Amino acid sequence: MTARSALRRYMLVSFLTWLPLGLMVATMVLLMTARGLGLAEVGLSVTVFSVVTATLELPTGGLADVLGRRVVLAVSAAFTVAALALMAVSTTFWMFVAGGVLKGVARALSSGPATSWYVDTLHGIEGRAADLKPGLARGGAMESVALCVGVLAGGGLPLLVPPQVIFPLAAPPLVGAVAAAVLLVVVVFAMPEPEHVRRSPASVLREVPATVVSGIRLAAGAPVLRRMTAAAAASGVVLCSIELLTPGRLAELAGTAERGSLAYAVVSALGFASSAAGAALAPRVARLAGGSARGAIAGSVLAALSVGALAATAGLDGPAGLVSAGLAYMTLFVGLSVAGLLCLEMTHNAVSASERTTITSTSSLSLQAGGVTANLTLGALAGQAGVAVAWIGAALVVLASALLFVRMPGPTGSSRSPAPRARSHSG
Repeated sequence: MTARSALRRYMLVSFLTWLPLGLMVATMVLLMTARGLGLAEVGLSVTVFSVVTATLELPTGGLADVLGRRVVLAVSAAFTVAALALMAVSTTFWMFVAGGVLKGVARALSSGPATSWYVDTLHGIEGRAADLKPGLARGGAMESVALCVGVLAGGGLPLLVPPQVIFPLAAPPLVGAVAAAVLLVVVVFAMPEPEHVRRSPASVLREVPATVVSGIRLAAGAPVLRRMTAAAAASGVVLCSIELLTPGRLAELAGTAERGSLAYAVVSALGFASSAAGAALAPRVARLAGGSARGAIAGSVLAALSVGALAATAGLDGPAGLVSAGLAYMTLFVGLSVAGLLCLEMTHNAVSASERTTITSTSSLSLQAGGVTANLTLGALAGQAGVAVAWIGAALVVLASALLFVRMPGPTGSSRSPAPRARSHSG
């Protein structure tokens, strides 16, 4: 396998992994309410998904490091097929809860293995000195493109489906299940994994907890990884502040909840497109800034200024408010994507192959922890002091996170162990 072939496969898998999620974003809540769930039940179902994902992040990351990337990704795709197919036919609260559990398992399993597969493959072809930024940038861009395409297609699909054939709001998750099935086939047949020592089921059960513990110790003990984990938590705070406060703000600007929903779908698609642009620009930003750490500082500062702009324009009404909010939203996602991509590169450069997916799952868990913190604080703050004040708080958090990249220490420990340079191979 060549570096170019590995990149093409990584980009395709990145796109197909996030396309099902994008397809169901626009109609998920509407489908639940149309099937008789109240808002409290919808919120509980989503919470189940979050809890399952957070609980399994580290164990599934360890599983990928022990069993291999391809196996875990294939199982994740199978769980996604089952989850979305169940969602399409669910009619009761408990059916949606079961679907949330399946989605949570699938999400936890998919957190990290594809990126780890690409990094390991590229290291095997070009050695540990291989430049990861271009490939990771393209993979990140494909994820954002998938979300952008998915949210637009999922939002419009119910309008094109004849009601006498299928319940219109059930069409997006069904199409998402098909996309996940395609992902399963691609992973099985297009992601050859380097040969590894065969392990018995008993040894796997022993090694996964040990790998998780080792990953946690590494994340807590390595200076670079401690900073990356804290940066992920700050990103979770900002992302949650946007998801929590933007829909209501846009509904207020648009005049009705229905128009606000449409506005949010459009703004979300623009945000995903901006995220793709940010991922594509990250290598150039790092080059112009003089390194990945400085590039991450630039991305974090841009994100902080964008959230500050949302706060500053909170008093605008009508079209001016919508346009200013949309522009700030797009700029925010460019900044977050630049910083996130460069953080990902620094994280992978700081770990060995045996720890790679576990550490990625640790970062994902930290991001979710930041989101939970924001849920518990920013919503209450917005209710008491206004949306603008809550956004200012989020802006200060991400601005403070830029300090994490100042005087970035070099990788230590196992991350510095040299890897043997290998010839190009197909396994």
